Amino acid sequence: MYEIWLAMNIAYEIALGLWPALLPLALVWAAVMAVNRQKLAQVSGSALAAVAVLVSLAAMLALPSLSQSTLSDMGYWVDWAALLGMAAGVGVAAAVLLWPVLALRKR
Repeated sequence: MYEIWLAMNIAYEIALGLWPALLPLALVWAAVMAVNRQKLAQVSGSALAAVAVLVSLAAMLALPSLSQSTLSDMGYWVDWAALLGMAAGVGVAAAVLLWPVLALRKR
């Protein structure tokens, strides 16, 4: 339980330091979502899921190298849980950010 609490605190501290960059991104995303609100329903869920899965798989392979590690270095279950959680978060973030782009492609 301590590891989960520690990971949540670390994520909060990282987001706290990045909020000047995250706020404009969130505002632009909200504006694009508001402009395309009729087209958003036309985007299939399978397209969003495919984007999320592909980006998650790529993130799962790329994230260990950011800490100068490899997949074979992970021997503790918390390491795998953290990697899967981070990869899923990156995939969901990519799907959410690409949802308006996919809606713009609809006629």
